[in-house]
Amino acid sequence: MISRHSAFWRYTVFQIPSWILVAIGGWWIHRSFEVPAWLAPCALIAWVIKDYALYPFLRFAYETDERPQIERLIGTCGTTVGSLEPRGYVRVRGELWRAQTRLTDTIAEGEAVEVISVDGMSLIVRVTPKTN
Repeated sequence: MISRHSAFWRYTVFQIPSWILVAIGGWWIHRSFEVPAWLAPCALIAWVIKDYALYPFLRFAYETDERPQIERLIGTCGTTVGSLEPRGYVRVRGELWRAQTRLTDTIAEGEAVEVISVDGMSLIVRVTPKTN
C-alpha cells in the first residue's frame, strides 16, 4: 500500500535538520559579519520554499511500498534470455529472473515480455503487445 500523505510528512521530517542548519548559519552570519538581521529569516524562508518546490520531483523517493520486492515487478517489462517453453529466464530491470508463461506457448529468445503476476519466486510473463 502506498500512502502519499505519509510521503509528504516523511519528506518534511527529513528537511528539518537542513532548516535548523540554515537558521543557525543565518544567525552566525548576522553576528559575525554584521549582516542585517532580517536577512537570516529571509534565507530560512527561501530555503523552506525551495524544499517544498522540489517535493513534487522527489515525492516518489519518500513513498513506501509494503508489497514484497518481487510483487513490485508486476507491470514491468523485460526481455527473454532464452526461449520460454513455457519456463525459462527473463531479464527485468537488469536482473535475471526465472519466468514462465501462463499458457503452453513458446516465447522466443530476445522477445519483449511484461510481468503479469508472480508465483513464489518465479515471474509469470506474457509477450508485450506490439504498438505501431
